[in-house]
Parts: sequence; structure tokens; C-alpha cells
Amino acid sequence: QVQLAESGGGLVQAGGSLRLSCTASGNAFGSRAMGWFRQVPERERDVVATINWDGSRTYYADSVKGRFTISRDNPKDTIYLQMNTLKPEDTAVYYCAATSPWGVFSTVASDFGSWGRGTQVTVSS
Repeated sequence: QVQLAESGGGLVQAGGSLRLSCTASGNAFGSRAMGWFRQVPERERDVVATINWDGSRTYYADSVKGRFTISRDNPKDTIYLQMNTLKPEDTAVYYCAATSPWGVFSTVASDFGSWGRGTQVTVSS
């Protein structure tokens, strides 16, 4: 019911910054909690940051707290992940995800039923 498309990934040096975007198409974007998750080969998908329907609640993994910022622009059907002070450990495929409409604010991947295809972020040392 909602399709998600990430963009903005790339190759950066440690200490640099990237801004990821996720644009949604479909129904009820403004009623969905959204999130960013990341995954490396042969590892499980881990939460990076999540945001509730109106942006009044956010969650950050300890590993990115203070460096990353999640935000949303509901009229544009878009969420963002501003990533600063990037570390090699941040290298992963980053996925945008959405809950069902009016889904409860969550930090758990299983609560997010819609996923983008991902965008690669590579941080060199």
C-alpha cells in the first residue's frame, strides 16, 4: 500500500556527512511511523532511528546517538537521515521502513511492514 525509495547513499571518508532521503508513494504516509534500519552482509537488520507520525517522538540507537538525526516532511511524503561524524562501522545498506497506518511508535523491525530496497553507505577510514 506504500512504496518506499531511498536515495543519498555513497562513499565518504570517516568524519564526513551524508543525508539520506526516503520518498513514499501510496496511502497514508502522514499516519505511519517511519524508520531507518541498516544491514551488513550476513548480519541482522538493526534499527538506526525511528520517528512517529508527526515527528514528535524519535528514537536513536546508542551507536548513532548524537551523530544522526531523523526527520520527516509529511507534505513531501519524505523522511531524512542526516548522518554526521560518520565512522567505518556505519558502513551498511540503509533501509527506509514504514508501519501500517496509525501504527504505534516502535523501534522494532518486525513492526515495520513496508521496506525500501536500500541505499549503500560506505565509510572509509
